[in-house]
Amino acid sequence: MPFRRALAVLLLLLVLSAQAFALSVMDPFNLPAVMDGGTVKVGDGIAYADGPRHKLDVYAPEARGTSAPVVFFVYGGGWNRGERSDYQFAGRALASRGFVVVIADYRLVPEVTYPGFLEDSANALRWVQDNIASYGGDPTRLFLAGHSAGAYNAVMLAMDPSFLREYGVTMPILGVAALSGPYDFYPFEYGEVQNAFGAAPNPQGTQPINLVTPETPPMYLATGTTDPIVRMQNTERFAQKLKDSGVWVTTRYYEGFGHMEPVIAMGAMWRWRMPVLDDMVAFFQMFGAFPSGVPYVAVAPNPPEQLPEAIAPMEQIVDELNAMFQPIEN
Repeated sequence: MPFRRALAVLLLLLVLSAQAFALSVMDPFNLPAVMDGGTVKVGDGIAYADGPRHKLDVYAPEARGTSAPVVFFVYGGGWNRGERSDYQFAGRALASRGFVVVIADYRLVPEVTYPGFLEDSANALRWVQDNIASYGGDPTRLFLAGHSAGAYNAVMLAMDPSFLREYGVTMPILGVAALSGPYDFYPFEYGEVQNAFGAAPNPQGTQPINLVTPETPPMYLATGTTDPIVRMQNTERFAQKLKDSGVWVTTRYYEGFGHMEPVIAMGAMWRWRMPVLDDMVAFFQMFGAFPSGVPYVAVAPNPPEQLPEAIAPMEQIVDELNAMFQPIEN
């Protein structure tokens, strides 16, 4: 069976069998055949604190010389689901562009509510500060990135200094890349948001749009124009507030795409759909990722001409992923 047809059949079987065999719907994006080569997982399940949800993974380029810039990537899932293993493709994508990448689990609702998940990510950043040099990363060139609820978490860590201060994190955050994130969703109208934020003593203080100051780090904000979970207008309002406050913001609106597509397109399988990885790396480069001005030369991923025939099952997977989410804001 030709490779392309075999890949398409395998992806469809993974989706159809996910429930019966407890597979993640994200598994197709993490198949070795469709992830970036020239990368390695240099840290697997490292504990940054006690507890099963306090572990992290580290990805890096296989060929490492001088220390590399660091991306701390926070996955989404409505603050009530998600696993670091589901986002290997994102870690390897950024590692293929010369970054050392950290993906940390954090506690979820109902075990914790706001601000527990933010405190966990701040604690993981303390591990990065203390240890990332041993894995080839430069803690003075730190960027945050995230998708959906993870984009919210990343933005909040950059904007509310109390979380980092609590854990003694002093690394500068040079920039934040946020995909499909909610930044202005009070009052809390939907179930997932109410469960995560309903008990917050100062609900207005949970909203990134209310925390913008001239000291806010540069932001890259990207969204699909047809996202029904976190609508494009949320990004537009936040971007305008940043601009009004004199904060650098780069915006990207990917025409016709929904909620999950931007993060999926970081990986080699769907990278041809939109230039989100290139846009993100270009933003990081603007703010000092590679001081020499010459970014890392990426190792070519699996030949893209082998991937598009998998469009039919991939569309089914993406539809299933989008259906897992409830709206976060109007």
